[in-house]
Amino acid sequence: MKEYRFYGWETADIKDANGLTPRDYYDILSNIWCADTCAPRMRNEWSVHNPTLGQCSITAFLMQDFFGGKVYGILRPGGNYHCFNVVDGCVFDLTSEQFGDEVLDYSSCPEQFRETHFAKEEKRLRYEYLRKQLLSKPPFYSISHSGAV
Repeated sequence: MKEYRFYGWETADIKDANGLTPRDYYDILSNIWCADTCAPRMRNEWSVHNPTLGQCSITAFLMQDFFGGKVYGILRPGGNYHCFNVVDGCVFDLTSEQFGDEVLDYSSCPEQFRETHFAKEEKRLRYEYLRKQLLSKPPFYSISHSGAV
């Protein structure tokens, strides 16, 4: 099995309706995340060497679209939340690599809601762009044109 570095990759075996796991999504999103999908306050620091930087909430809510479950947030210095997914007891955080060797505490985190996060239009637009880009990639292109997504 390929080794990943995102939190929860070892146990992220759940499958969505398309038969894909969080690891599959990580592989696809790794070729999509970019400065345009990065949070504006972090955009100057974004690079191909740290592609998950500033991608957490839009990625977590996108994963919720496919897997269901809930999105939770780790309170960060400065008052922002770092978002991650919990689906049927499976905890995964596709964007945890942005913190390098820092160990995040995934316990006792408050649930996050897209209505709150997407009240910021720029964030909603980044989410919509990421979703559109994802659905334009294999295997989604054929799936989305068959009406399965």
